[in-house]
Amino acid sequence: MTLPIAEAWFVRRSFADGVTLLSERYVDPFARCNVWHVRGRDRDLLVDTGLGVRSLREAAADLFERPLTAVLTHAHFDHIGGAHEFSERVAHVAEIDELAAPLGFRGLTARALGEELVERLRLAGYDVPERFLTALPYADYDLDDYRVQSAPVTGTVEDGSVIDLGDRVFEVLHLPGHSPGSIGLYERRTKTLFSGDAIYDGPLLSDLPGSSISAYVGSLRRLLSLDVELVHAGHDPSFGSARLREIAQSYLRRWT
Repeated sequence: MTLPIAEAWFVRRSFADGVTLLSERYVDPFARCNVWHVRGRDRDLLVDTGLGVRSLREAAADLFERPLTAVLTHAHFDHIGGAHEFSERVAHVAEIDELAAPLGFRGLTARALGEELVERLRLAGYDVPERFLTALPYADYDLDDYRVQSAPVTGTVEDGSVIDLGDRVFEVLHLPGHSPGSIGLYERRTKTLFSGDAIYDGPLLSDLPGSSISAYVGSLRRLLSLDVELVHAGHDPSFGSARLREIAQSYLRRWT
């Protein structure tokens, strides 16, 4: 089956407190990362950057006119594909090698993942599609040619680091398990958490290369102790504190 050619690749949704969600509408939900833009007084924050098959910077040029820090919650392909478009790129120290020389993924098909990983994902509860796109970003695009472009970090963070936007301050939480350097960004004033893939409202993945169930258990326990009212996650819809507890407790029962 020939895929159609997409027109507007990104869609956006506005939230309260100057938060905008950018989403790649023609990426299958399996590989569709939530890209978050947060407006600050002195500078803005970008949390993750999607696949990078179409220009994020061009699609949302009106949002990116001010100084901006792009924070990569971890170095999986669906979160870092557009990172090379931004001059200030920050990630946890444990993720910097993959950002500088991406080796973790080639192609946008289940075949590229390999049978063993696809089986793991299906056992975790994912419906892995044959092709990760439902339309092509432009004519003659070859899904097998997909590569993540190198995007060496310009700064690193660790647990307790701060991202200061002038009137908004986000604390970096190191939440390993999904990947060694997975992080979340917590705004204590609004009790808002940008969680990356540490927690989201879907099947959590602890069986990927670099994942650790024991580390994930510690991260979920930490999240249960956090005073959170709203979670903007790396995938799937945002949710509140009650749903955070349900998701975390469900996986802790399974893993402990």
